[in-house]
Amino acid sequence: MKQAHDSARGHVTGESVFVDDRSILKKEVYVGVVGVPAAAGEILSIDTSAVLKQPGVFATYTAKDFSHNIWGTIKKDQPILVDKVIGHYDEPAVIIACQDSQIFNQVKSLVKFEIKKAPAILNIDDAINNPTTLATSTPFIKGDAAQAIKNAPHKITGEFFVGGQEHFYMESQATIAYPMENGTIEIHSSSQHPTETQHLCAHALGLNYSEVVCEVKRMGGGFGGKESQAAHFAAMAALVAHKLKRPARLALTKDDDMMMTGKRHPFKAKFTVGFNEKGKILGLQSQLYADAGAYTDLTPSILDRAMFHHDGCYHLENTVIEGMALKTNTQSNTAFRGFGGPQGNLVMESIIEDMGKYLKIDPMLIRKLNLYQGQNQTTPYGQIVDQNVLPEIFDELVKSSDYEKRRIEINEYNKTAVGKIRGLSITGCKFGIAFTARFLNQGNALVNIHLDGTLQISTGATEMGQGVNTKIATVAAISLGIPIEKIKVMTTSTEKNHNTSPTAASSGSDINGAATLKACEVIKTRLTIVAEALFKNSNIDHFNDEEIKLIKSNAVADFKDEKITINNKSISLQEVIHVCYLHRISLGEYAFFKTEGLGFNKKTGKGVAFKYFTNGAAVSEVEVETYTGQIKVLRTDILMDLGKSLNTGIDIGQISGAFVQGMGHLTTEKLFHNSEGKLLSHSPTTYKIPNIQDTPRKFNIKLFANPFKIDNVYSSKAVGEPPLLLAASVWCAIKNALQYKKDAAHFFAPATPEEVLSQLT
Repeated sequence: MKQAHDSARGHVTGESVFVDDRSILKKEVYVGVVGVPAAAGEILSIDTSAVLKQPGVFATYTAKDFSHNIWGTIKKDQPILVDKVIGHYDEPAVIIACQDSQIFNQVKSLVKFEIKKAPAILNIDDAINNPTTLATSTPFIKGDAAQAIKNAPHKITGEFFVGGQEHFYMESQATIAYPMENGTIEIHSSSQHPTETQHLCAHALGLNYSEVVCEVKRMGGGFGGKESQAAHFAAMAALVAHKLKRPARLALTKDDDMMMTGKRHPFKAKFTVGFNEKGKILGLQSQLYADAGAYTDLTPSILDRAMFHHDGCYHLENTVIEGMALKTNTQSNTAFRGFGGPQGNLVMESIIEDMGKYLKIDPMLIRKLNLYQGQNQTTPYGQIVDQNVLPEIFDELVKSSDYEKRRIEINEYNKTAVGKIRGLSITGCKFGIAFTARFLNQGNALVNIHLDGTLQISTGATEMGQGVNTKIATVAAISLGIPIEKIKVMTTSTEKNHNTSPTAASSGSDINGAATLKACEVIKTRLTIVAEALFKNSNIDHFNDEEIKLIKSNAVADFKDEKITINNKSISLQEVIHVCYLHRISLGEYAFFKTEGLGFNKKTGKGVAFKYFTNGAAVSEVEVETYTGQIKVLRTDILMDLGKSLNTGIDIGQISGAFVQGMGHLTTEKLFHNSEGKLLSHSPTTYKIPNIQDTPRKFNIKLFANPFKIDNVYSSKAVGEPPLLLAASVWCAIKNALQYKKDAAHFFAPATPEEVLSQLT
């Protein structure tokens, strides 16, 4: 179905309303946050007396003002405001409630800290040497990796590092808290997880969950950075609103947001791989170390997903994959699009590039040799890779991208080119779709049909630009046979949809779309029974909502073009709706959905972790300037398996956006801390996200025609995160280019010009 993004017109005209666009109310308070000026140690005292003397300052708050100051999504170990032990530089410590942002900027430097500093651990290598473990995962063990490596004709032992990444959402963390009657609070937040925001605000203020409502209209980007970390900023605004009985607005500047919030996890890997002369992987042993930052946050699940995706697209008969997350004195790292998958996957793709250099074989051939084949091979954690189309995707993409011809041309080009070298690589993705925490795979939907034939749908999904509302509306439009223009997906609110999961793990459309479809199908059953009765001139005066549930109908109804057709007889949908209303038959339905078939055992490291896999591959060609280290992506071809796309335009947009964001992670985006632990790259002037000049000069995206019937909403597949992994093709193409000059075994990510140049000198 072709349909524009539901917010497209509003975004273009500037009419879309985000949190900080909401009108300022009478007596509204600005909430400013002051961070602690040290990376490690203890706070001995905080003095805000000078701040309180300034005009326009209403109050200041510290950790002691919360009923409960400690929070955490998985483990409660993080303070909302640091009380004593410092986790990282600029960690939130003081709230200033004042008249406006101008006053806050004038007075924030008056907060005085007395600190007993301690040595800080600021990178993963120091953390490995001085470990404080925040999470350890059960190893994935398959076959006998040690023996296979011992017997292998060839082996490589090495290390790999991939750095972190700033979310850089356009809208920084923002929330407004409104004090309501009887001590209740209404929170409007830029959050991917309204339920967690509701729960944390209630917990922090000592309220019941039922006394807090969280609403999310939309976000100006999230990418995982608002899955957990929006909640404690909402709690800060809620505290001010609760204490002062005045509306309270918190909207961080980009600098403060970057200095205070967590990033994508840096990872260090240590590995040994054994293989034969053709490049067949015989055994792999890997240890993955995640830089968790100061607190646990979502790190255990992110570490798990890095391990789940360490095999990439490649079947490993003998493997051991271990994982550990270590504490550092940096911002508490958190969810980021891909959720550990890109880091785990990139390690494997880099290993294959090293194998190609070692064997003097095109890595493309090694990849094709090791791809999952058929429908019965299993992952290192024991899940069958069924409905597998990876070999077909690679074959089609190698052909459509003219890979082999271009490889020959690049080989010739690099023999004579001066000041430039080129590289080419194909990489793939096999991304598992489901939350790895099983209980999160649930959702609910409320569907209401009005007498004019229009619909309102409420779910727990949150719109952050990815088009989930449009997809949910599409599901209902297909089910009920009505124009999508007649469907409105409502603001997400915890009072309508309770105990919802975050919009994350690429599952927002799957879970909430399935719940919507389930509700629509129940309503369709009622409408079908009424329509059939009208065709038969049956008496329906006695129908009520309870009786209609008991009626068994064999009628097969076709809902299309706002009509219901049974046995070639048609009646308008609106007429049936009107009859239902007159006879007191419900035109609304609430439905609950849970993802079936999941069963991964964390204790054994075995089981079914995912409902299905979204597959794809990308071929990228790059040009490297050898004098400067500058990189140009000359061409990228992507082929993705999304089943039957619910909205091709949105899906193509997600593929291109994810790929470019992943490319930024691996080429231009690098986090810099000074020796004291302060983040230096905390603004657009010091942190380089991709711009239009960084995107591929030729960018071809095509959807693969999957022959299987996918067990999902209208046979569609999730798209949000998987394409980000394909950015590995750019990084591997850069590494391939460097291999023409030297052995790039110690080439790590991101491939900034400085990193590239260091490999060439």
